[in-house]
Amino acid sequence: MARHPSSALPLAWLYAALIVYASLYPFDGWRWPELSPLAFLALPWPRYWTAFDLAANLLGYLPLGLVVFTAQVRAGRSVVHACTGALLIGCGLSLLMELTQNGLPSRVSSNVDVAFNCAGTAMGAGLGLLLHGSGLLDRWQRWRGRWFADRSAGGVALLLLWPVGLLFPTPLPLGVGQVLSRFRELALRVLTDTPAAGWGAAFAGQTAAPGLPPVGESLAIALGLLGPCLLAFSVCRIGWRRGVLIVVIGVCGVAATTLSTALNFAPQHAMAWFTPTAAAGLSVGGVLSLLLVWVPRRAAAALGLMALTALVSLVAQMPADAYFAQSLQAWEQGRFIRFHGAAQWVGWFWPYAAMAYLLGRVAARDAP
Repeated sequence: MARHPSSALPLAWLYAALIVYASLYPFDGWRWPELSPLAFLALPWPRYWTAFDLAANLLGYLPLGLVVFTAQVRAGRSVVHACTGALLIGCGLSLLMELTQNGLPSRVSSNVDVAFNCAGTAMGAGLGLLLHGSGLLDRWQRWRGRWFADRSAGGVALLLLWPVGLLFPTPLPLGVGQVLSRFRELALRVLTDTPAAGWGAAFAGQTAAPGLPPVGESLAIALGLLGPCLLAFSVCRIGWRRGVLIVVIGVCGVAATTLSTALNFAPQHAMAWFTPTAAAGLSVGGVLSLLLVWVPRRAAAALGLMALTALVSLVAQMPADAYFAQSLQAWEQGRFIRFHGAAQWVGWFWPYAAMAYLLGRVAARDAP
C-alpha cells in the first residue's frame, strides 16, 4: 500500500499528549503507592459510578483509536497491523495512565476505566476500519489533494484543533492564547522560598491592564477569525475554495463558542457572548479574510503570523473578571475535569503552535 502524508499522525501525537495531561492533572501530591500498582486490576465492579464517567472514558479514547488507525493506514500498513497498533497504543496508554495515577492522591486507579478506555479505542479503530473499507479515507485523501497543497498535514491538523481550543473558556470570543495569568501563578509557586521570591511575588502581583475598549475587543475578535483563515490560506490552493473555508471556519468558531457558553452558563444563555462588539469583530474578520483569498500561500503565512501575534498581544490585555473566573472554576472542579486538559492546552498554546508553523511556511524555500 502506498504511503501518503496524513494529518492523522500529528493529531495522534497531540491527542495522546492531551490524554496524558487530562489523566494526571493536577500533578500535585505525588507519593509512592502503599499497595501494588497492579492491585486495582483485581478489584470488583465499583459500587458507585455514573453514566457520565463511563461515557467519558469510552468516548475519550475513541478519537485516539481512529487517528492512530488512520495514521498507520496512510503510512502504508495493512488494516490488520493498523487495528492491532491502534489497540496496543490505546490500551497500553490507558494502563500506563492508571498505573501512574497510583501515585496521585487526587486520582483513583480503576480497572473499569481501563476496560472502557480499551473499548473506546476498539470503537475508534473499528470506525476507522469502516471508513477505510467504504473508501471514505481514500476519498478524503483525494479531496485533500484538490484543496490543499503538498506537505500541509500540520496546517490541517492545527485547523482541526482550533475549535477544540475554543471550548475552554476564553476572555473574549475567539480570544485563544491567554497564558500570562498562569505564568504569573507558576512564577510565584516556583520562586517561593528562594532568593528570587521577591521578584516572583512582584511579577505575580502585577495588575492586569485596564482592558480593551469596545473597538479593541472587536479588533481582537476580528483577528481571532482572521488568524485561522490565513492559516488555512497558507495551505489551501488559491481560488473559490478559500471562500468556502472562511465560511466553515466561521461556523465552527461560532458553534464552539456557543457550546462553551452553554456548558458554562446553561443552554438558555448560549448566545450571551454574541454582543454587538462580537458581531462587529466577526464581520470585520470575515470581510478581511474575503479580501485576502487571492494572496499567495507564503504571503498568507506571513500575514497570518502578524495577525496571530497581534491577537495574543491584545488577549494578554484582557483582565480577568468574575464570570470568567467562575467558568474556569467549573471546568477545573466539576465534570469538565475530563476535558479540562485537552481544551485548556489547545486554547492556551494553539496560536503559538500556529505561529511556529506559519514561520516555517514563510521560511520554506519551495513555498510559492
